[in-house]
Amino acid sequence: MLDLLVLIYPYVKAFHVMSVIAWMAALFYLPRLFVYHSERNAGQAEPVASFLIMEDKLMRLIMRPAMIATWLSGLTLVSVPGIVGWDFTWPWVKAAGVLGMTVFHVWCVRETRRLTAGEAKKGRHYRMMNEVPTLLMVAIVSAVIIKF
Repeated sequence: MLDLLVLIYPYVKAFHVMSVIAWMAALFYLPRLFVYHSERNAGQAEPVASFLIMEDKLMRLIMRPAMIATWLSGLTLVSVPGIVGWDFTWPWVKAAGVLGMTVFHVWCVRETRRLTAGEAKKGRHYRMMNEVPTLLMVAIVSAVIIKF
């Protein structure tokens, strides 16, 4: 089994990077859709209906599968012996960042449900929340590249 993990490591790593990019793109874009959705006039049903469709498809067809693929490939990568030294700080920072991304993902799912029910928050709230994945990405990428 160990030989197989070592053999497929570069492929899993490439797949992991692709999955992360797709997940992050969705996590950046969905809150932006929330901003536009929440700032539309409630009397105009068509733009709001379009946002509901875009939000749902982004979440179901891109964001959720990308998150699952990121988690599965990431867990596969850390299972290869000698790749991650858990006595360093960086893997713990990365793990905390990934958990934070997952919590943000769940928040996005809940907000999608709220918006579907017509319970939008102010656009400013969504604009501020849109910065959360950026901050988490900075922490994760810094930890992985610098390896502090």
